[in-house]
Amino acid sequence: MNIWIAFTLAAVVLQTVRFMLQKHLAGASLSPAGATFARFLWAAPVVWAVLLISGLDWPALSARFWVLAIVGGITQILATVCVVALFRARNFAVGVTLKKTEVLLTAFIGFLILGETVSLPALLAICLGLFGVLALTDTPVPGGRGLSRFTNRAAGLGLTSGLFFALSGVTYRGASLEVPGGAEVRALITLVVVVTSQLLLMSVWLVWREKGEISRVITGWRVTSLVGLTSVAGSYCWFSAFTLQNAAYVYAVGQTEVILSLLASVLFFREKLSSREGIGIALISASVLALIFIT
Repeated sequence: MNIWIAFTLAAVVLQTVRFMLQKHLAGASLSPAGATFARFLWAAPVVWAVLLISGLDWPALSARFWVLAIVGGITQILATVCVVALFRARNFAVGVTLKKTEVLLTAFIGFLILGETVSLPALLAICLGLFGVLALTDTPVPGGRGLSRFTNRAAGLGLTSGLFFALSGVTYRGASLEVPGGAEVRALITLVVVVTSQLLLMSVWLVWREKGEISRVITGWRVTSLVGLTSVAGSYCWFSAFTLQNAAYVYAVGQTEVILSLLASVLFFREKLSSREGIGIALISASVLALIFIT
């Protein structure tokens, strides 16, 4: 197995656990922004501790690195807020699956920003996954016909989060490639910069717009700290994979998250899936398997 696939699968497991914890927080006491902030509050001290313990010298970083890293951090914040809000609109497995529009969008954005392309077989496999996403998005609404069936709130949140995750994935890869050194060094330095900037930005936002939310995150440290720990471990795996492989391929293999989210939905949240949702998830799963063999 290629090392980037191993990093991606590890990231998927950790991210699924984090989303489960954030769903619990969003449904209990915290706003979507507060549940998102929880991952950065506890993650920042961890990445800085790892950096100090590693003894790495801080490398010279280009202006392009800083632009890509900051853009990636902001778009990841927006994407995560959309996903947490999405959990309130649809069940857990469908919420995670809808955001997987990021795969096709990443291929397009990766070409525009980094000039990277995907092979034709891989593109076909990605499109197969897109059909699965559309099956999940097609939620009938009273009196809805034609395209109106695809314009529900869940669809909008899913597509928006997919766009922001695509932007963050591509810019993270671009930023990590600007760091001198091996994959581990690139991933760690990029992660330190991104998580620190996200913590600062989210702190300012919550103090300005959601007073008291930071205190609630700290008060609920037993759960919010787990969000931070799973976040930093998962992010390191994602960043390592982005450093080694085209972001579109990484996100495509990352769709194995759908299978884990389905298990979490049924086993932990006691939610039920319709037959159409099952078909959509099956199509996306087939897309992932095809991509693993292609790449």
